[in-house]
Amino acid sequence: MNDSIRVADEDLVMAQDIYDDMIRRRDDFRKAWERQVSEYHITDIDKTVFERYLKRAKEVGRITFDNEDPESVLNKLELTSGDSLLNAGAALFVDCGINDLQMAKFATNERITFTDIRRQTGSILGLVETAMQYLIDAMDWRAEFGGLHRKEIPEVPVDALREAVINAFAHRQIESGQSIQIMVYRNRIEIYSPGTFPERITPEEFAEGNQKAIRRNKLITQALYYSKDMETFASGLKKIKTLCDEASVKYEFQKEAYGFTVVFYRHCGEGWGWSGGQEGNQKDNVPHDDPHNVPHEETLEEVIEKSIRADRHITRAKIAEKAGVSVKTIARKLKEMDHIRYVGSGNNGHWEIDDKPE
Repeated sequence: MNDSIRVADEDLVMAQDIYDDMIRRRDDFRKAWERQVSEYHITDIDKTVFERYLKRAKEVGRITFDNEDPESVLNKLELTSGDSLLNAGAALFVDCGINDLQMAKFATNERITFTDIRRQTGSILGLVETAMQYLIDAMDWRAEFGGLHRKEIPEVPVDALREAVINAFAHRQIESGQSIQIMVYRNRIEIYSPGTFPERITPEEFAEGNQKAIRRNKLITQALYYSKDMETFASGLKKIKTLCDEASVKYEFQKEAYGFTVVFYRHCGEGWGWSGGQEGNQKDNVPHDDPHNVPHEETLEEVIEKSIRADRHITRAKIAEKAGVSVKTIARKLKEMDHIRYVGSGNNGHWEIDDKPE
């Protein structure tokens, strides 16, 4: 039996090796890990994580349908099979062991002495926030003054770190069972993702914007596109390059035998005011309790309360980003605000505010 392929106005006989390759690619697509049915059901999703995701997707205008029922939304995102979640859906929204995150801080530039080490499992969207909180709290910051505003500047752009973290989860080879690794050394931050980089292509080609997108996990990256956590035009490494160049931060992309690492080089404290992860290490008269990404006359308490009223599920890391202070500072200040409390635990909880008496 001869098969043919349409070229212009002609039907040409297809070579056997080309035909075999097409069949192999089709079968690989159908058997892809993320498209297999998982052991989890729609009722297993972390509802708080799902609601935050849907809210972001609607705010950026990439999901426009009115129905907010998880079954309907997940079905439209092609993440279900009947009442069950596909592996992609479970990885994105279920607090389970599919995703594994390891985070560590080292005393020097070598992987010898740990000062902190943690390991956590959960949904992709939940672990991204966990990783970002860890990084924001670990970095050094300095203050810039201008008019009524005082702004805290991280030694590595937060948006560049977020891009690297999201890409690490979205493009990894999930079925390998290996962990995403966040490693903070004295002179650098490394974000490692298991899964080899595309052959015959260099990271620099993507960073220069000269390559089209190659997606290992198409369902996952598609879902993250709808919430604008990712784009679909291979712009991740280019964004990291642009942000780091603008901030004069040295970076490096490392292709490894079994994975890919993004390296951000730190300033090692030179010319930097204080460390977001170390209470008491303050210079330049920069108090931790002052918000720095908002008008100076707005207090930290006001920033915290306004952020929580806008989003009852907001994380401490997100509040810290808005205020321009460390996560530890937010946690300490919240303990002093008796009228605000967190009900529940982890991503399933929410904030409640008791209105102060007039």
